[in-house]
Amino acid sequence: MELLHYLTIIRKWFWLIVLATTLAAGSSLIASKLAVPVYRTTTTLIVSQVIEAANPNSGDIFASQQLAQTYVQLVTKEPMLSAAVQALGLQRDWRSLRGQVSAAPIQGTQLIGISVIDTSPVRAKAIADELANQLILQSPTTPSQEEQERLAFIEAQLPELRTRIADAQSTIAELDQVIATARSAQQIEAAQNQQRVLSTQMNQWQSTYAQLVAASQGSSLNYITVIEPADIPRVPVSPKPVLNLILAVAIGLTLSIGAVLLLEYLDDSIRSPAEIRTLLGAPVLTAIGRIDGGDYPTKLVAENMPRSPITEAYRALRTNLQFASLDKPLKTIVATSAGPSEGKSLTSANLAVVLAQAGLSVVLVDADLRRPVQHKIFGLKNNVGLTTWLVGQPVDTLVAAGGSRSEPVMSVKSALEAFVQNTHVPRLRVCTSGSLPPNPAEVLGSARMRQFIDEVTQSADIVILDSPPCVTVTDAVVLSQWADGVLVVLDQKVTTRQAIQRARENLQSAGARVLGAVINRLDTRGTSGYYYSTYYSSYYYHADGKPNGNGKAPTGLRKLLGGGKSAKPKVTSSDS
Repeated sequence: MELLHYLTIIRKWFWLIVLATTLAAGSSLIASKLAVPVYRTTTTLIVSQVIEAANPNSGDIFASQQLAQTYVQLVTKEPMLSAAVQALGLQRDWRSLRGQVSAAPIQGTQLIGISVIDTSPVRAKAIADELANQLILQSPTTPSQEEQERLAFIEAQLPELRTRIADAQSTIAELDQVIATARSAQQIEAAQNQQRVLSTQMNQWQSTYAQLVAASQGSSLNYITVIEPADIPRVPVSPKPVLNLILAVAIGLTLSIGAVLLLEYLDDSIRSPAEIRTLLGAPVLTAIGRIDGGDYPTKLVAENMPRSPITEAYRALRTNLQFASLDKPLKTIVATSAGPSEGKSLTSANLAVVLAQAGLSVVLVDADLRRPVQHKIFGLKNNVGLTTWLVGQPVDTLVAAGGSRSEPVMSVKSALEAFVQNTHVPRLRVCTSGSLPPNPAEVLGSARMRQFIDEVTQSADIVILDSPPCVTVTDAVVLSQWADGVLVVLDQKVTTRQAIQRARENLQSAGARVLGAVINRLDTRGTSGYYYSTYYSSYYYHADGKPNGNGKAPTGLRKLLGGGKSAKPKVTSSDS
């Protein structure tokens, strides 16, 4: 049921979800089309020459990685950026370049990547390469002028030292030959002394040569070289229309569904019959569509349009009341609503009509002493009615008009005739409200009102009491304690869940028997597919437009509703 509930919500707000998603997708496409393409390129450098060694040690590798971290921070600093702007001749401030440049070490290596984004792919490559060049120039990799002169001197001394060392080695070899061919001890000693002197000089020259070579090479750790120069990018990194479209659709869909769920959460109106059953503690007896018409008489559809689906809904209500009275016959029904203007008076009037069409003797009492309308619905006068009876003399002492107290007392039936008016609907009589009292709740809760209900039920099969809303005032609650059941009318779009709960609490406090709810003003064109399929399906009509069934009153209806005094139900033309 939860899944079905969410699917119903999605179907209800499907137009909003589609609209929001379409707007998001359209905005994304327009923004992508209007956006200026941005390109990205990267120059890769390596720190130190440890990798060129046959057996690099871990200390050198760690030191070079630490140096790489330092150089990464230097790339986006003012000296590097200013030098690059000046070298390229860019007519801009170095601070504006900072947002386009980023540098990061490649994890676990001695490599550095300098990335540049720009609207021009050629300019992006030039800036990336120039930043790499400036990093090399401002590092020990590039010697100063003094260092260059010193290196030039060293380079000039190295060949001379190599020559001296080679000549000494050659002379020592020749002296070995002399010693081997010498015939006297004096010749041998002289040659050996000469060898010792040459060996000492050669060792000095070799040591000096090694020191000069080391000085010319410098440090191999703090050394930067370009591994891969930047290339000219061909595909922009931004905008990405396809990715932006997917993200926009996902965001639009998520936000719209979230908004729909929020609206549903904040919406306190009733949504389904199951929800009403839970809140009210009673079943939904029927659902009635919105009745069109400019004045009250035209909205009496049970008489004016007997074949309409709305009239069939009232007949369904009549049938469901039959099942509600299986255990206890219904003689008096209080019709109320949770709030004002929810259609309980029209519901009472049309229900009274269909009950009378079923052959029951019906009295409709306008007990709404605040906003009575039954006299307007049936076109009756309201100068005499319920309040006239309540404030008059008791029935057992009321004498005939113009008579004296010595004359016979009027019967109950004849006494009520002065306050109950006949209508153009056979077997239906209406007791209008009469003059409105200043204290309706006290009047309706009086013993006279209880006496009136007891006596009017003796002259009819069923009595319907049209009462005010049970949440805003207590009139209906007072009447419900004397009635056999209460019918609660709920407006589909107006009645809130909170109002239904309060109506239930008020009626339960008086010990009222809630027969069920009537969903009024059903909008079959809107979001009420559940109601429509339940109450306005082809169950009521054949394909040719004729109603199902034989048009007769339900079997046992008069008996179950407390009838038996009236004549056998007679089917009228309006009931077919």
